[in-house]
Amino acid sequence: MFRFEDKIEFQNKKNDILTIGEMLIDMISADYGDDFECNTYNKFFGGSPSNIAMNVKKLGINCIVASAVGEDGLGKFLINHLHNAKMGTSCIQQVDYSTSMVVVTRSKKSPVPIFYREADYHLEYTPMLEEAVKNSKIVHFSCWPISKMPARDTIERVIEEARKNHTLVCFDPNYHPMIWQRGENGLDYIKAIISKVDIVKPSEDDAERLFGKDTYENQIEKFLKLGAKLVIMTLGKDGAIVSNGEDTFKFNTLATEVVDTTGAGDAFWSGFYAAIVKGYTIKEALGLGFAVSAYKLKFIGAVVDLPSLEKIKQIYSL
Repeated sequence: MFRFEDKIEFQNKKNDILTIGEMLIDMISADYGDDFECNTYNKFFGGSPSNIAMNVKKLGINCIVASAVGEDGLGKFLINHLHNAKMGTSCIQQVDYSTSMVVVTRSKKSPVPIFYREADYHLEYTPMLEEAVKNSKIVHFSCWPISKMPARDTIERVIEEARKNHTLVCFDPNYHPMIWQRGENGLDYIKAIISKVDIVKPSEDDAERLFGKDTYENQIEKFLKLGAKLVIMTLGKDGAIVSNGEDTFKFNTLATEVVDTTGAGDAFWSGFYAAIVKGYTIKEALGLGFAVSAYKLKFIGAVVDLPSLEKIKQIYSL
């Protein structure tokens, strides 16, 4: 049971968080639009787990990112981004496939992406990755690496190793049928894997894609019944509802200016992770997660120049 007034006690390990999954190119339009009418797109470092890794580093905790990129110019661009952020690349695998890419038109609502995937799902379970799991307090992954083989096998082995080493396992159930292995919708697999994790953070859109339309409270109950121990359901401009199966809290958004919603969920995860590692209670960490997300919404791109967690706490008077 994750009680909201409690802190999460971690074992003494060298690394705070290991994010595993896609590292890719975000091609984001220069202008707003819903029908891909824009002619100009700009290249950004992207991929949810890698976005979180970049963010938490800026917020003051240690992170390792494990991903697969192509042996091409775009792969080098992504790796150089990590180098420039003074992040290690020992768990970045270069594979003989094209670097994955997502094309997004800027939107003040949830953006609708187009996916071009190759390298990201060829992530292998290596001795280097196993060592990273053993030495991390938190492991984070999303639907991307479990949506195709061989990365799915890699994640299953990571979860098994994390369980052996008392590592907190967190899952972003960002299901989208377009990324899933051909001929498989993935819903049953996602529902099965929720029983193996500790914390899930679906958006209201994620919940609807997984379970169909329902009330927020009923959606959260479905995640809890599948075995999640803490459910954080984000509701866009309406904030979020969070439940541990015993208590439920409503959080209002802290956002006052929305320039680009790309990466807002990743920013939340980043603030939440940094806060629980730094010793805040779960309830305090949730508030700081929403503060980091609100700060990110003021800028274009999934990864922005975040100040320290302590500075963000001051900005939003938390």
